[in-house]
Amino acid sequence: MENEITNKVANSGIVSIDLEEFYVSGERILFDIKPHLFHELILKEKDFREFIKTNDWSFYKDKIVGLVCTADAIVPTWAYMLLTLALEPFAKRIIFGNLNEIETILFAEKLNALDVSQFKDARIVIKGCGEKALPINAYVQLTTLLKPLAKSIMYGEPCSTVPLYKAK
Repeated sequence: MENEITNKVANSGIVSIDLEEFYVSGERILFDIKPHLFHELILKEKDFREFIKTNDWSFYKDKIVGLVCTADAIVPTWAYMLLTLALEPFAKRIIFGNLNEIETILFAEKLNALDVSQFKDARIVIKGCGEKALPINAYVQLTTLLKPLAKSIMYGEPCSTVPLYKAK
């Protein structure tokens, strides 16, 4: 068969890693403490405790919640701890940080659990384009994990890559 089409990419032995596969599912939402500050400056303990006690926390059921304060105010650490205790029975996860920090933490946890020994002496392509905006730190962390093991690391798609690293 002279006209048989051969998939050279599939036969190349290149291992493709798609970071989107490490995405933790779940709705992300921020809880901003700013509306609960007096004049957006001061946290009044009595009022805040009353809010914690009377608020309907079920809105946060199964959501990944980021705790933030968008006001330029000093918020005592215990306030975030009280919020965490109120949210814990409902939220899927509670993280101190904005949406980008949430993604960075979730990806870091997933990548730290990855058995990288499977990539020993592999030619690896870390997939570049996808449907989700992924934190750059996930690419940095994955590269750091793979470098000691990989024969080579590339970025992009197996048919069109940017070479990044080649073992000596």
